[in-house]
Amino acid sequence: MGFFSFLGRVLFASLFILSAWQMFNEFDATGGPIAKELIPKLNVLRGNLSSKLGVAVPQLDLQVRQLIATIIFLKGVGGILFVFGSTFGSYLLLSYLALTTPILYDFYNYSPKRPEHSLLLNDFVQNVALFGALLFFVGMKNSIPRRQLRKKNPKAKTN
Repeated sequence: MGFFSFLGRVLFASLFILSAWQMFNEFDATGGPIAKELIPKLNVLRGNLSSKLGVAVPQLDLQVRQLIATIIFLKGVGGILFVFGSTFGSYLLLSYLALTTPILYDFYNYSPKRPEHSLLLNDFVQNVALFGALLFFVGMKNSIPRRQLRKKNPKAKTN
């Protein structure tokens, strides 16, 4: 059972680790190819927040490199720690998914008739499923006692 649990964690975390490795290799002064996809999504988010909150939200283009570096860190370190069964690694992956899923897969900004809507909705639901799997892992990890203490049998007194 222990081997299959480890194998499952390796396969699950490989999604995050390989993606982080690819993003790290493509990372440059502009943030890499993900920056071209992320900047318009952040501008839409900024516009939505400004209109809903009624206050001016600062320009987010300057922090894109830091955001991408944070994403690489959360995916890479979280994935590696998750392989070894760390709940902290799963919390890093949960924070990555909670941070990026609503921004990158903004199906709600598109009409259902457009082809982008179904593609983004599919990716959004997939990330929600990954989020649920991580929550399940954390719940199972917390429900299993770490180590059961053995009670020592008292020695019989001989007088």
